[in-house]
Amino acid sequence: MSENNYPKLHNATWPGIVGKGPDSEPPISLDTLIDFTANAEVDGVKFDGIDIGLFEPHFNIDESEDGIKRLADKVGALNLNIGSLVAPIWGGPAMGSKEDRAVFVDMVKRSCEFGKKLRNAGVRPYGIIRIDSASKPEAWAQDPAGNTKLIAETFREACDVAADYGERLAAEGEICWGGMHSWKAMVDTLEAVDRPNIGFQADMAHTLLYLLGYNAPEHRILPENFDWSDGAVLDEGLKKLTSALRPWTIDFHVAQNDGTVHGTGSHDKTGRHCQALDPNGKLDIAKHAGFWLRDENGELTKAFQHICWDGCMFPNEVLMKQQTWNDILAALIKVRNHHGWKGA
Repeated sequence: MSENNYPKLHNATWPGIVGKGPDSEPPISLDTLIDFTANAEVDGVKFDGIDIGLFEPHFNIDESEDGIKRLADKVGALNLNIGSLVAPIWGGPAMGSKEDRAVFVDMVKRSCEFGKKLRNAGVRPYGIIRIDSASKPEAWAQDPAGNTKLIAETFREACDVAADYGERLAAEGEICWGGMHSWKAMVDTLEAVDRPNIGFQADMAHTLLYLLGYNAPEHRILPENFDWSDGAVLDEGLKKLTSALRPWTIDFHVAQNDGTVHGTGSHDKTGRHCQALDPNGKLDIAKHAGFWLRDENGELTKAFQHICWDGCMFPNEVLMKQQTWNDILAALIKVRNHHGWKGA
């Protein structure tokens, strides 16, 4: 067994919310997901923590001090930490009106305050605040230059607020967010922000769709009618993708994808998350995680202290099985065995 104890292994709790709702399935409670996480075990190894989304029904962004203390006490008693937090910024598009953008920045501020309280409670030693543009690619495409400028201005304001709390912001690379719907658009947006505390959140499932040019055919990396059995071409594509985005990456989601888009409930279509052992998955999870976790010379970047599994829009029947979470933990352990390190 590997002696690596970094990066720490986290589970996400937002799969109990994302894609759920009146036109889909009911959400799964935060307590239920925390319990599945705490009960998962593979060869004596357990999850080190959770990442959480600060939105209903799991959270009120203005949660009371007592409510945050109850959460901290619960996870602490289960020997878990809390890492990255998802800011609920979707009420104010980053490229929207002045009022919209003010709402966006305010939600980042509230999320930073939430994160500070968790740090003070001793259960959040690392992690970032996750954001996106809260804007559709179709709307962005009406004025790419102008809208990228607006997004960058909003992100700069949010970065300045986050800096007051000692927080870093990570923009999620996902094809359903305007200005970050392709790898090139994502790089352009990050460069335009020009703040030291902005970075990229790479999700292995979502970024795989960058290779195919969904919502941005001009930025496609893999050839048309790509044969997924051609591992050498896939690897070359991932090398190009990660060389552009790895230097920005400050938060990382391990995930699987079958090369398709998917959406349930109110969530837009994006890269489909697959189960860890899905036979249709196109990624060799442990191998391809290394494209993000190691630099061009094969050296570990150690750019973040934890990694998190992300798998959204699964049926509740799948999410309510302990074996699902054990399989996820096993996949994360394999990544750490290959690309981790021993720390104090």
